[in-house]
Amino acid sequence: MTTRRDITERNDRALLQAARDVLAEDGAHASVAAVAARAGVGIGSLYRRYRTKEELFQRLSLMSLDHWNEAAEQGLADPDPWAGLATFVRRCVEFGQGTLAPIAGAIEVTREMSDKARHGDELLDELVRRAREAGALRSDVTTVDISLLIEQLGRFPAADQLRKQGRDDLLPGAAEARRRLIAIALDGLRAGHAPLPGSPPDNELFTGRWSNP
Repeated sequence: MTTRRDITERNDRALLQAARDVLAEDGAHASVAAVAARAGVGIGSLYRRYRTKEELFQRLSLMSLDHWNEAAEQGLADPDPWAGLATFVRRCVEFGQGTLAPIAGAIEVTREMSDKARHGDELLDELVRRAREAGALRSDVTTVDISLLIEQLGRFPAADQLRKQGRDDLLPGAAEARRRLIAIALDGLRAGHAPLPGSPPDNELFTGRWSNP
């Protein structure tokens, strides 16, 4: 028997997934109406669950941070340092972590968000340290490099465009192409390549955008 709680939880999952999809397509201009329409619920239902657009995006950010941290913990549980780091990157890219980049600086960062992000930084530091000490990760790659790489690969415009065009027949090919790009990127992180150009990016480049000016 389907209860009211079951319906509420199902609608919430649909709203969060819709918000991620709309953000991927429309960026910071994503509207609450578009999210509700994508989720197949009334805008009144959305506002009963989330009082403001900012609250919805804060919840979405927490969900993304939880996924990041769970993926990092899974990677650290792997006895092979390189496999653990690669699994982390792959899971984060396939989840679409980069879709939240457009709202950086547009919403208030809550204490819970800040705490989870700090823990995520610590986990990634450990993943990188293990892979570097094992001689698997190139020595000039930093945690910020990896975070930015995940952000860039987390958005896949080709697939978004195909969905808008209704070309579902091409989506399996797009998914395969994305897996190839992830493999190419991971190979570039391995030790033994020519030095990277320029200086390592400062952490402010990745995190500073979330602070309101």
